[in-house]
Amino acid sequence: MSLRGVIFDLDGTLVDSQLDFAAIRAATGCPDGLGLIEYAEGLVEDEAARVHRIIHEHEMAGARAASWIPGADDWLAALRRQGLPTGILTRNARVPTALTLSRLGIDVDVVLTREDCRPKPDPDGLLRIARQWNLPCEALVYVGDFRYDIEAARRAGMQAWFYDTGRHSHFGDDADRVFRDFLELMGE
Repeated sequence: MSLRGVIFDLDGTLVDSQLDFAAIRAATGCPDGLGLIEYAEGLVEDEAARVHRIIHEHEMAGARAASWIPGADDWLAALRRQGLPTGILTRNARVPTALTLSRLGIDVDVVLTREDCRPKPDPDGLLRIARQWNLPCEALVYVGDFRYDIEAARRAGMQAWFYDTGRHSHFGDDADRVFRDFLELMGE
């Protein structure tokens, strides 16, 4: 089945928000191997609120610092010219996501954040977008830069494309396609 729509992760895929996950983990006390959101969900209310505040502060700083990943804007524009629906599914909160999108002029058909659906690697957001577009999951691609992105795409029955920044190259072993430069995708 041919490609009929593309959904993107935001941080590290479309934009470089310069999020320092090691610093966020240190500030929150989140152990390695556990997602920050999942860590916060397992805490008592006051401590969870503290962790969410720290995450939010870092996400807002990232939104203010965000810049396009080279070539991502060109490929997104090319998809739009082809009439393909585009979307974003991010584990970020709604407010920093909206700030990033408005600052950089990112134009997509749908955006889902962690307030809108269960966070990746749960496929909930991807499945919602497929239903909204009334398209079969196997005709859609989810593009991301982390294992949660690939896992979510697999669980949704979508193609998983991995943007390899060189930091987590081994995650690409489970992807349908691996690329290091958005220019590789131009003309497809």
